[in-house]
Amino acid sequence: MNTLQKATFAGGCFWCMVKPFDQWDGVHSVISGYTGGQVENPTYEQVKTGTTGHYEAVEITFDPSIISYEEIVEVFWRQIDPTDAGGQFQDRGDQYRAAIFYHNEEQKEIAQASKMALAESGKFSKPIVTQILPAVTFYPAEDYHQDFYKKSEKEYKEDRAKSGRDEFIAENWE
Repeated sequence: MNTLQKATFAGGCFWCMVKPFDQWDGVHSVISGYTGGQVENPTYEQVKTGTTGHYEAVEITFDPSIISYEEIVEVFWRQIDPTDAGGQFQDRGDQYRAAIFYHNEEQKEIAQASKMALAESGKFSKPIVTQILPAVTFYPAEDYHQDFYKKSEKEYKEDRAKSGRDEFIAENWE
């Protein structure tokens, strides 16, 4: 019997990273939060300054008997610009960098292989700079950030529309 696993990704503003994973069978939860920095229990106000070292990220709990880690990684790549080291779309700064945080050696190998395959695909003319890093403590964001696309649908749609993310996805991934 399979047990639930975790996958952690940073892909710019965490508001835009929840819905793409939330809609898949086998995904039990998608939590917005912070990881990778040096401040314990950071707040949004601290992280948004870009001085804590944290990434805005999502932690996904999934059932690998229903959706594989490989499939989840593929969903991740299709949400980001993997060639941008300075943030994602309109969101600039270290807290908005893209990264895959692996939870075990198998995830690390899958992430590295998928990054290599993407780099070799020729899909992008610039290098794939998304980092693959070991998972560290994940701090859930404040309640008002959780499921933002559901709770604040109008603001979510407006923010996403002006970000440039959807145009990039349509141009490069669809």
